[in-house]
This record gives sequence, structure tokens and C-alpha cells, in this order.
Amino acid sequence: MIQKLRLIPVFLAIPVFLVTTNAFIIINSDFLYEYGFKKYSIDEYTGIKMDQLYLASDQIRDYFNNDEEYIVIEIEMYGETISNLYNDREILHMKDVKYLLGIVWYAQIVSLLILAFYSILSLYLYPREKGLKLGRDFSVGAIFTLGLIFFIGIIAILGFDKLFLYFHLISFTNDLWILDPRYDYLIMMFPQGFFFDSTIVIAILTILECVLISIIPTLSKKLMSK
Repeated sequence: MIQKLRLIPVFLAIPVFLVTTNAFIIINSDFLYEYGFKKYSIDEYTGIKMDQLYLASDQIRDYFNNDEEYIVIEIEMYGETISNLYNDREILHMKDVKYLLGIVWYAQIVSLLILAFYSILSLYLYPREKGLKLGRDFSVGAIFTLGLIFFIGIIAILGFDKLFLYFHLISFTNDLWILDPRYDYLIMMFPQGFFFDSTIVIAILTILECVLISIIPTLSKKLMSK
């Protein structure tokens, strides 16, 4: 029983660390923004030229990584300079999103510290294993994460609308996230399909990482046997 209980930190920390890390990779990735803008023809829908959409996405990423309280999206539209593309409601919602990302960042750091502490402790308590035991523990945690990802993935595929709704209801304490796609550029630029695609990419990255982690013990044994 004790042997199983010691795996709980790994079971919790591995999925949290991998998912949060991959989420930040996606958030700070040029590729996904550009892919989404082109896939959903955001330039035609908003009337904003593609190069200005790219500029707006750069400013969004900068906002998520700086200390500014409120976002400012300054672009050119119809030959005029727009001092801030987003209205007050959108600006306040982005403030909430930034706060949420701060919580996600703390979760990433805490999970990393847990994994680091567990690794050091395991290597100290089981020196003769030469890290093989640690690799096996991480492998079990990765397999658990795979199961979790597949379970959530099935739910997302079957009913992403509800999953997306519940995510907002749980994550935010107000209704600022309820925007009008006829007038609010934030939701025009990032329709629900964009977030579905992002979720799929995060899931794929996490699955690949879990597969890699799960085969580490086997590879280690083969290398050590040579």
C-alpha cells in the first residue's frame, strides 16, 4: 500500500506539468495563431488584413508575458490606426485570462518542483537502481496520464461545446467571457474552433511525451545491458 501511495505525487505532477507546459508552448507559438487565422478566414470575417492579425497576435503574446494590467491591441484597419481593437468588456476578460494563466504558471512550477524532489529522493533512497526505479515510476505516471488524456479527449470530441462551456463557468467568476461574434473582435479572431484545435495539439504533444517517458525504462535497461 505504501509503495502505491508514493506514486500519487507522480500521478498528479506528470499530467499537470506536461499539459501546462504544452499549453504555454501553444500560447506562445506563432504557428497556431497563423494556422487558425487562415483556417477560419479571420481576415475576411473581421475585415482585418492578415499581417495586422499577426501583429495583433504578437501583442497578445506580449501581454501574456509582461506586467501590464490591461491589453492594448494597436493595428491598422481600413487605412486608419486603431488605438485599441478591443472594447472594455474584452479588455477586462483578457485581464481575467491573464490572471488564469498566472495560476496555470504556478501549477507548472509546483508540479516541476514535486517531480524534481521526487527524483532526488528516489535516487538517494535507491542508489543501486541507478535511476531505473525512478524511470519505472515516471513510466507508470506517463501511462496514467495517457489514460487521462484519452478519457478527456473522448469527452472533448463527443461534446466540446459543453466542455468549453463548463471550462469557462469553472474558470471565471463573471460573464465577461460571453461575447457577441457580431461586434466583439476577440471572439471574431478566436472562434471556438480555434480552441478545439489548440486542445487537440496540446493533447497530441502530451501523448507523444508520455509515450517517450513510458519507454525510458526499457531503453535504459537495453543500454545498461550492453
